[in-house]
Amino acid sequence: MSSSFTHFLSPTLLPLSSSSSTLSSLPTHQNFSSLLQKPSATLTSSAPFQKSTSEILSKHSWVETLRSQARSGLLLEAIATYISMLMAGVVADNFVFPAILKVAADLYDLNFGKQIHTQVFKLGYGSNSTTVDNTLVNMYGKCGDIRDARKVFDKMSERDQVSWNSIISALCRHEGWEDALEAFWVMQEENVEPSSFTLVSIVLVCGNLGVVDGLRLGKQVHGYSLRKGDVRTFIVNSLMAMYAKLGNVDYAKSLLYTFEERDLVTWNTMISSFSQNDRFIEALEFLKFMVQKGVRPDGVTVASVLPACSHLELLHLGKEIHAYVIRNEVLSDNTFVTSALVDMYSNCKEVTSGRLVFDNTQVRNIAIWNAMLAGYALNGRFEDALKLFIEMLEVAGVSPNPTTMASVFPSCVHSQEFLDKEGIHGFVIKLGFDRNTYVQNALLDMYSRIGKIEISKNIFDSMEQKDIVSWNTMITGFVVCGQHSEALLLLHEMQRLNDSEDEHEYDFRTFHRANSITLMAVLPGCASLSALAKGKEIHAYAIKNNMASDVAVGSALVDMYAKCGCLNVSKRVFDLMPKKNVITWNVLIMAYGMHGLGEEALSLFREMAAEALQGSDTKPNEVTIIAVFAACSHSGLVNEGLDLFYSMSDKYGINPTANHYACVVDLLGRAGKLDAAYELISSMPAQYDKTGAWSSLLGACQVHKNVELGEVAARSLIQLEPHIDSHYVLLSNIYSSAGLWEKATEVRKNMKQMGVKKQPGCSWIEFGDKVHKFLAGDALHPQSEQLHGFIEDLSERIKKEGYVPDTSCVLHNLDEEEKESLLCGHSERLAIAFGILNTPPGCTIRVSKNLRVCNDCHTATKFISKIEKREIILRDVRRFHHFKDGVCSCGDYCCEDWFGKLDIQNAVKNVGAIQSSHL
Repeated sequence: MSSSFTHFLSPTLLPLSSSSSTLSSLPTHQNFSSLLQKPSATLTSSAPFQKSTSEILSKHSWVETLRSQARSGLLLEAIATYISMLMAGVVADNFVFPAILKVAADLYDLNFGKQIHTQVFKLGYGSNSTTVDNTLVNMYGKCGDIRDARKVFDKMSERDQVSWNSIISALCRHEGWEDALEAFWVMQEENVEPSSFTLVSIVLVCGNLGVVDGLRLGKQVHGYSLRKGDVRTFIVNSLMAMYAKLGNVDYAKSLLYTFEERDLVTWNTMISSFSQNDRFIEALEFLKFMVQKGVRPDGVTVASVLPACSHLELLHLGKEIHAYVIRNEVLSDNTFVTSALVDMYSNCKEVTSGRLVFDNTQVRNIAIWNAMLAGYALNGRFEDALKLFIEMLEVAGVSPNPTTMASVFPSCVHSQEFLDKEGIHGFVIKLGFDRNTYVQNALLDMYSRIGKIEISKNIFDSMEQKDIVSWNTMITGFVVCGQHSEALLLLHEMQRLNDSEDEHEYDFRTFHRANSITLMAVLPGCASLSALAKGKEIHAYAIKNNMASDVAVGSALVDMYAKCGCLNVSKRVFDLMPKKNVITWNVLIMAYGMHGLGEEALSLFREMAAEALQGSDTKPNEVTIIAVFAACSHSGLVNEGLDLFYSMSDKYGINPTANHYACVVDLLGRAGKLDAAYELISSMPAQYDKTGAWSSLLGACQVHKNVELGEVAARSLIQLEPHIDSHYVLLSNIYSSAGLWEKATEVRKNMKQMGVKKQPGCSWIEFGDKVHKFLAGDALHPQSEQLHGFIEDLSERIKKEGYVPDTSCVLHNLDEEEKESLLCGHSERLAIAFGILNTPPGCTIRVSKNLRVCNDCHTATKFISKIEKREIILRDVRRFHHFKDGVCSCGDYCCEDWFGKLDIQNAVKNVGAIQSSHL
């Protein structure tokens, strides 16, 4: 036996408590400890049991009564019998101890079990009776003391098949998978043949070893059982659960069809496997199949199938299942079922119905409280969640667990009434949950959501045990806070630890490889930074690890490639996806719009709508319509956009929201139809938030130099959002463009008094394994001097080609020479210059900017692409610009001088021409 199994019993007696939590509930005041210490004691006349009764019962009768009560689950009665037996002067032996130890195990009463162990030791049965030792190992394992279970096992003089099964089962119960596997190997070395129960435990181990090792060993165990002809139902059930847990649900499904001795556990295993692997339709199909076979669903069935109704939003079917629960009263009292019902109604946006289920549940355990709290948070009813939490603590007196706190954190973050966001952290510390990994993960998310990413990082760094959720939450936190570079660096650190050969640095028990959630979290960072090389690396990782076919990962890849300017690759990934959801379609429609391909976006939208009419599960939603509006806006398809706006309710059952109104205002504003845009805002329902619509109009007013409407829009916005810098900046720019310098100065003065700071223009470009960032007039980059010199030379060269600086883009009261100098220092121009200087001739340059590209830089970049013979892909905050041979893919529709002059119906006739070689 290896050293990990060498744990010897202490030579001293186990401590004997003066009372037992179990015995305190029995109808006797006799000190149980003294009885156990004096097994030969006789009863006095004052004893609660009469001696005449004990004389009638033989020792055999006592033992049989005790064993029968233990087998029947009459646990407290069995303890009373045991006490009476001792008081009658009957000495416990190797027939009595296994029965009473089973009672202690079934009650999970470690203190009681240790008292029995003391008597075992005193009477000389310790390490001398294999049967007694086996029940001791089982008792310690079930009561949570794996250390003493090992001690008893290692001290045994003889071990049989049950001994090995008991220790392996105990190790599995405490998730000691590697130790359980080692015990299995040693068992075979000692020529003890595994039984059916051994195989069930080892199959459980396989399901927790990881896909590669788990499947390899699991198939060996499966083959062994087939060779032995041991295909009993409970073994097949465990094999099905293992294959499903390791992602091989179809193999589990095939097993179900191979044997006829299916029981309720078989069906429940299959249905829960489908639900846990997001194969919800099949879960429902198997429920129907099960009922057709005459098997009645129980609480486990219902609790397993309700998540399918939740995720598919099949409220009607969920209500049918609820009716079945009501008709079967035993299910109504099942807390797993009621918790699943609350979750189902909440996910189907019927949180009020979920609350009715909650209110009608007589016995509420912590699970149903947690389900209701999570349901309120999911539906945005954050104040209700916090009120329920207070009721749970102060009225119901239910103590929260880590899951409770993790469910409450989102409500603390988003509630407008709960101001002390960080106070909940102190409450968690008082509860002693601050070192719980699940709670720490929720804290990481909470602090990142309120913009305190440094606190999130401190918590992350201090965590003793990080699971994959910890890494994913921290990466997502960086993305949420706009720190995309840090998100990529953290992913790099995760990969570095995975590849580390330092035994002290790497711990396989606490580190996990990147999963699909990791990729979904970090790919938006690649997209925001236009980090194409890193995005390709992640794509390769997804393919290698069979994640590329995951619909969520695939959708993120479509988005990443599109935002990195590779629309052709984005479309290819879209076409290769075996399954697409509404997000996948929305991402590509939005991508076409950002690249100025409005007609293609409309065509894709019509294809999606046609598939929905043919029965596809993927139907256009509110975001789909927004994506189409954006595409029409970027391409000047005003009539098409308006037609959709006025027909969306009838055709697609989607009523216009505030966001839809804002998009149509943007559509009209870009086309110079400012009065129509203003009228549309005025017609919006009173309860709608008009912030987005006013913002769209203000941007259009700057483009078209409409001071009057610009002032109206700005006043409305500043009243709604007084701390947003863009409102002040746009109004100031409108005044500056009109030569109203005093008004522009006044706006900037007000902005300063309010403590609002302008977001600086920033551009970035990927080169090698780094993303290089540039601010306007940047002098901090290592190549700054070289870059500014190159730009001056470049400006002279493009002037010879016909470029004339547009100094109207400099909204400061300066002379022309100073304005030209400022234009040369714009961040996008610095990034483009860096790309030209550091990449081979002819290589495509990809640059991103956090603000809109100005007219002058747009014009200059067209000339630069021509004289440098480069394709330059520039993504600003609104759209993509593909520059090649002196032409831009936007057809100059984005530029101020073209608004109001362009025939908007023909604006994108030549949009795709420039991209033909790229698409």
